[in-house]
Amino acid sequence: MPYKEKKVEKLYYSIGEVAEMFDVNTSLIRFWEKEFDVIKPHKNKKGNRMFTPTDVENFHLIFHLVKEKGMTLKGAQKKLKENRDDTIHDFEVVSKLKEIRELLIEVRDNIDN
Repeated sequence: MPYKEKKVEKLYYSIGEVAEMFDVNTSLIRFWEKEFDVIKPHKNKKGNRMFTPTDVENFHLIFHLVKEKGMTLKGAQKKLKENRDDTIHDFEVVSKLKEIRELLIEVRDNIDN
């Protein structure tokens, strides 16, 4: 099995870094921050938003519900409030399946070579 280094997690991410992670505009990050109360970035003295790894995880959930599953913002808000644990579990299952798929593709490509 190929060796993969663990990612180094930062304590805070800038809004630009978060937007880059999801390949979206910073305006969408600001909009979701206002729409979803689970995202509470810290602000430095300049007023720049600094997102914690927990905020990034919440963005992953929101992105999964809105962009990947096609839910409305109201539907995503309701799902996060009422079934947060189920939503997290579903997201984790989908994430693991994607990782397995990527690994299998990598193995297949290495076999062909």
